[in-house]
Amino acid sequence: MSKTKPTPIPLCELAPGQHADFFALLAEKTRGTTSQGKPYFACRFRDARRSVAFMVWQDSPWYEPCERDWQVGQFYKLRAVYGEHERYGPQLMELHAIRSVTDDDRADGFDPLLFIEHSRYDAAVMFTELKTIATTHIADEPLRRLVLTLFDRHAEAWQRLPATRDRFYPFAGGLLEHTLSVTRSCLQLVERYTAHYTELRPPLNRDLIVAAAMLHDIGRVLEFGAALPGVSPAYTVPGRLVGHLILGRDLVRDTARELGDVNPELVQMLEHMILSHLALPEWGSPRLPLVPECLILHHADDLDAKLEMYVRCLSRDRSEGPFTERDPVLNRHLFKGRSV
Repeated sequence: MSKTKPTPIPLCELAPGQHADFFALLAEKTRGTTSQGKPYFACRFRDARRSVAFMVWQDSPWYEPCERDWQVGQFYKLRAVYGEHERYGPQLMELHAIRSVTDDDRADGFDPLLFIEHSRYDAAVMFTELKTIATTHIADEPLRRLVLTLFDRHAEAWQRLPATRDRFYPFAGGLLEHTLSVTRSCLQLVERYTAHYTELRPPLNRDLIVAAAMLHDIGRVLEFGAALPGVSPAYTVPGRLVGHLILGRDLVRDTARELGDVNPELVQMLEHMILSHLALPEWGSPRLPLVPECLILHHADDLDAKLEMYVRCLSRDRSEGPFTERDPVLNRHLFKGRSV
C-alpha cells in the first residue's frame, strides 16, 4: 500500500504545534558561540508573511549539513513542527527533514514570488508621487533641487530597501512607503498648525518640514547593503559604526555643499531635524528636537511606524482568544477581541 505524499502547507498558515511540510527561504544563517564555547548557527526561514527562527546546536544532527550545505537565499522544502515562544516568537521546534527545492516542487504550489515580502503599492508609482510632492510643495528652489538630487541618485535603493530590517515596514519597498506616508502626514499637520499658530515668528516652515520628511531616513540607503531577493539586507560597515541618522546628515551636508546654492540656515535646520527626529536618546537620537518643525516630523514618523507594526501584528495573528500572541518587537499582546 503506497503512502500519500503530504500536501505542503504555507509556512504563514501553520498553527503552534503543527507538524507539516512547507517551503521556505533561508533568510539568515549566523554562526555564534555559547558561553561554554560551543559553536551554533542561528537560522531564520521565511515566506512572505512569516519568519521563523531555528537554532542549530553543535550536537544536533543538522549541524554539519547546515554548516556545509545550507545557503542563505536558497529555497528549501522542510518537514518540521512549528511553535511560538513567549519571548522569542515564531520558531521551528523540531526539524525532521530538509532539502533544496527542485523544479518538480512547482506542481505542489512552490512559487518563488510567494517568499518575497514587498509593499502593497507599486514602487515606481510611489516614487513618482514623492517627487511630485517635492516639486509642488517645496517652494525654495535650491532646497527642492537638493531633495530631488538625493532622490535621483539613490532611486534604486529607495524603491528596494525596507524601512528597517525587523521592526516597522520590514519588506522590500518599505522605506519608500514609510517615507511617502510620513510626508503626506507632515503636509497635513503643517497646514493645520501654521493656520493655528499665527503668532509664531517666523512661521512654521513648510519647505523645511516637507524636505525633512522626505529625507529623514535617507541614511538608510548607506546603512543597508545589497541583499538577495527576499533576504533582509545586512548592515554595511558605516551602517554599524555610524548609523542612519549621521549618515543621512552627511549625505545632506555633502550634497548641499556640492550644489552650492542652498540657504546655509535651511541646511543647518534640515541637518538638525534628521539628527533629532527620533527625539529620545534611548531610541538613538543624538540630540533633542530644538525647533517646532521637528515635533511634527517626530510624531508623524513615530505614529506611522507604530501603526504599521500594530496593523501587521493584528492582521497576521492566528492565535485563539481575544489577544494576539506577544509581539516580540512591540513587547505586548494586542487586543483583537473587539466587534466595533
